[in-house]
Amino acid sequence: MSQTPASVLLAVGGGIAAYKSAILCSRLVQLGHCVNVVMTKSAGQFVGNSTFSALSGHPVPEGLFQSSKHPLGAHIELAQEIDLMVVAPATANLIGKFANGIADDLVSTIYLQRTCPILVAPAMSSSMWDKPSVQRNMKTLREDGCHVIGPEQGWLSCRESGTGRMSEPDAILGSVSQLISRGK
Repeated sequence: MSQTPASVLLAVGGGIAAYKSAILCSRLVQLGHCVNVVMTKSAGQFVGNSTFSALSGHPVPEGLFQSSKHPLGAHIELAQEIDLMVVAPATANLIGKFANGIADDLVSTIYLQRTCPILVAPAMSSSMWDKPSVQRNMKTLREDGCHVIGPEQGWLSCRESGTGRMSEPDAILGSVSQLISRGK
């Protein structure tokens, strides 16, 4: 998978699948990409900032207005410097915010600020995934130009099998590589 290194923003939502995002972050860095990570507050309940900071080699901003370079905040600084935004896991909450233009945290504000392509990797229980509101929001994201991978069918953390499992890091990495190749 040899390609030109890119600047990737990995946005991690608050779901148990966040552990897979740590693997994805590591593999992106190993391929030579510059990876910055932002997390929702809920994501911190599953994987810590220090994990992503160590894997990416960059500090993980903790607030909307924390920025080392831009006086208006990290959402502007980070959105200006990326070739691709990857949201993994994309929870029902994030999907709803993105689809409805809600910007009340760093991840959702960067989503609205960014001009680069975005790859969304949904992850949630099958009962959540099957809700008409979630499906409407996903339709809106696709119509807005978002690229989507998954969710997959399989064993879920709610101890049931169904659709809602986040795609595996290697599958997401393959989609990332395709999107980066198209953009270069």
